[in-house]
Order: sequence, then C-alpha cells, then structure tokens
Amino acid sequence: MSKLGQDLITITQRPDTVFVEGQGAWLTDEGGKRHLDLIQGWAVNSLGHSPSVITQALLAQSLRLLNPSPAYYNRPLLDLAQRLVAVSCFDRVFLASSGAEANEGAVKLARRWGSRMRGGAHEIVSFEQSFHGRTLAMMSASGKPGWGDIYPPMPGGFSKARLNDIASVERALTPASVAVMIELVQGEAGVVVADPGFVRELRALTRERGVLLIADEVQTGVGRCGTAFAYEQYNVEPDLMTLAKGLGGGVPLAALLCKEELNCFEPGDQGGTFCGNPLMAAVGLAVVNEVCRPDFLAEVQARAEQLSQGLQAIAREHGLVGERGLGLLRALVLPVDVAHDVVAAAQALEPVGLLLNAPRPHLIRLMPALNISAAEMDEGLALLRQALRNVLR
Repeated sequence: MSKLGQDLITITQRPDTVFVEGQGAWLTDEGGKRHLDLIQGWAVNSLGHSPSVITQALLAQSLRLLNPSPAYYNRPLLDLAQRLVAVSCFDRVFLASSGAEANEGAVKLARRWGSRMRGGAHEIVSFEQSFHGRTLAMMSASGKPGWGDIYPPMPGGFSKARLNDIASVERALTPASVAVMIELVQGEAGVVVADPGFVRELRALTRERGVLLIADEVQTGVGRCGTAFAYEQYNVEPDLMTLAKGLGGGVPLAALLCKEELNCFEPGDQGGTFCGNPLMAAVGLAVVNEVCRPDFLAEVQARAEQLSQGLQAIAREHGLVGERGLGLLRALVLPVDVAHDVVAAAQALEPVGLLLNAPRPHLIRLMPALNISAAEMDEGLALLRQALRNVLR
C-alpha cells in the first residue's frame, strides 16, 4: 500500500501521481510524463497552468505590497472592484478567498437586507443537487444528497426546489423567504444547465414576491461559458452574484457582487484577514483584463463549439447517451456507471496521459483552460476516444 500522502489528513482518494510542473494545457509529473489537463483545477485555471500574465502580476505585486490588512485601501483592490463593476450589471464588490466564503457572504448580505427591508425574512431557497461550498452553512444550502447527515446538526434557514420546475420554487417560497440562490449550470450535479425559460420565470417570480435572486457563478463566471458571466446568456440581471475559481486563474480569490440598494452591511458585519489583499487582487485584475476581451471570448466560444461537436461525435461512435453543457463546461453522459474507470484509463494512457473528472458514476466532466488551442482540443478528444475504447471494449 502506498505511503504517499501519509502525513495529510484524508479528504479524498488521489492517484499515486505527484505533479511538479504545469504549462498551459499540460501537467508534468515527477516521472516526466506529460498529461493533457482537461480539469484545470475544477475550472480554476482559466488561462491554463503558469500563464505569464499571472506570474508577472504575482512577481510585480509581491515586490511592492502583500497585505496591508483589510482595514486600509490598496490599489489592486480598488482597481479590480472597478473592473468587475464595469464588465457586469453590479455596483459593489467584496473580495474574498473562496467560493464558499463568497456564497456565505451573499447569504449574510441577503439576510441583512431582509432584516431591514422585509421584516426579518431570512430563508434561502436553493435547489436539489446544487453545490455551494463546504462550510457548514453552504453544505446546508447545497442540495447534494446525504450532506445533511455528515455533520449534524446543520444550520437552518434553507429550503430546496427543483431546477427547471418553477412550481417547486413557488411552493418553497414563504413569507420568511429572502432570496433564491441558483447555479445557472449545476457543475457538481453533472453539468445540468438551467433552462432559459425557467430562469426568466424565476426572475419574474422573485421580483413579484420581493425576494432576491443570487447567481452562484463560482464555476460559470469569468468567461467559462463563453460570455463574461453566464447570466448574460439568460437575459436576466441577478441581484447578487458570486465568483471564484476562474477569477483568480489558479490563486485563491473570490468575489461577491451586488446592486447598490443591497449595499447594507454595517462596518464589522463582514470581513476577513485576507479579503481584498493586493497580491490576489492584482492577479484577478490581470485575469479579468485578459478573459473579458471580446476577441478572447470569441475564441472561447469557438473552442466550446469544437468540444461540443467532438463529444457528440464520440457519443455516436460509442453508443453513449450524449453530451451537454455551456461554453467550456461540458459533460459526456455514459450509458453505464464506468466514469471512474474512464478517468483512470485516461490518466494511464501512454506516452501521454489525459486528466478528466467524474462528478457522477455515469458522467465525464471537461473544464479545459479557456485558451486551449484547437490542436490541443483535438488531441484531448483523440485521447478520450482511446480511453473509452479501453474501458468499453
């Protein structure tokens, strides 16, 4: 039995591979083997591994200022907030370090608003199969089966509806409801895309009932879906939005954005030792400036179409169920529960391995770098075909 990782607290099962270097779409392990990475830290590395735009931002800022404390302004904090406001429909920004932290901030801000404007309304409606983070409150907000049984008692104030079922949302809403929190694409559930008609009905319903709409764009935001933010493709404006993952391009950075009328935290209500530190904010600014250019997003859309068409062809060749997703967040649906076998077979390919993710036993999830080349995408599809042949034959 391998002793690799014996000094770490066990949180997951990892293959016996130690990665030492990454460039663009590729990772190299200690043995020198290269792997085409279509996971990219679970949609974190928006510009791939070790992009120069990030390393330069880190180096330049690290030589100037790391963290003056959140009690003071710093220039990257101000510049990133201004840039996020400029490219979105929101007016105010709070920077944090993780998606769970941003989502907790959104719930806290919604409840603060509810205490002031809705007579103490505090309940959050979220969705079955959703994923909002691993803090206790966000596990309670999530709809992942079984999570309510791991760390009882769980925080209250969260109810569940079904995605793409507006009647279930209507049933879940009560006079105590203050917000509905939605992932426009449920990534951990297997890349389940919210129906545009449902989202429009949801926005109309929340306005009618006087409750807020929170868009959890931790995985879908910052170019992942082919636009700066996924909500743009639904022709709605949420009241609050959370970002993380791709915002930092590989470093721990998250954001909570809100409309001006929701800017109701009192000093001391929200904060954090590392929130808005200039080192991470400088990276976020570099990433947003790169990703949110129209020409960059046009390339994301082109690669998304290439990936979608390639997965559809693979599904036809192997008699699979099909593919789904939005932009460069996609899933291949298998007819049997062999996704984990396909992931292992893909990494074991020689001389080049392929890194995939299996969020469900019958699903393969793909989250490549947003700047992956057309040739690298074709190579990834070819390696996926080979792995599927090895497992399904």
